[in-house]
Amino acid sequence: MRLRILLLPVLAFILSGNLSAQDRGDDPVSLVESIAGKIFADVTENQQAYNADPQLLESLVRRDLMPLLDIGYAARLILGRAGRGLGQEKIDEFALCMSNLLIGRYSRGLLEFSSKIKLQVLPQRGDLDEKLTRVRTRVTLPSGKEAPVDYVFHKTAEGWKAFDVVIEGISYVTTYRNQIMPEVQASGIDAVIERLNTGQLQLAE
Repeated sequence: MRLRILLLPVLAFILSGNLSAQDRGDDPVSLVESIAGKIFADVTENQQAYNADPQLLESLVRRDLMPLLDIGYAARLILGRAGRGLGQEKIDEFALCMSNLLIGRYSRGLLEFSSKIKLQVLPQRGDLDEKLTRVRTRVTLPSGKEAPVDYVFHKTAEGWKAFDVVIEGISYVTTYRNQIMPEVQASGIDAVIERLNTGQLQLAE
């Protein structure tokens, strides 16, 4: 639950893929700064409609998530050593499986959105690194506690894409890799994909 709530800000900027590059800026910090507030306001204003029809929200996430998230790169990182030797087709199949999992999980998380959750984007430290740039934010929870949440970007041929979120020092990629990599090594990628798709393999947040 805690991971899902703290990940709400990442969905806040991912969900607005319909904004133009000019609207949101062409660097990771501008992307987060310009989009998070808009989506927070949208979820707050339309939460009743989303609660009445969760598929509406999930469709929105599905439509806008993929262009801004480098799920293929994240999938390779999650597989770790277990992904070595796998063909691109199998990596793509696993990436689709993971995207479906995240879309469903974080769409449900958005329905628990609270307008009392505040997001502060901190200034960029140093120059942008095209291989790995962190956008540092602080999320204030309804309890008043402040939690550091970093969004990890890299530059691709299609522009900046996010591939990881680090919450209080814990990477979501690492969290899932620690659960999935041993499963793939033990039973193979096909079995893991099938178990994830059918819900037989549940990943802890």
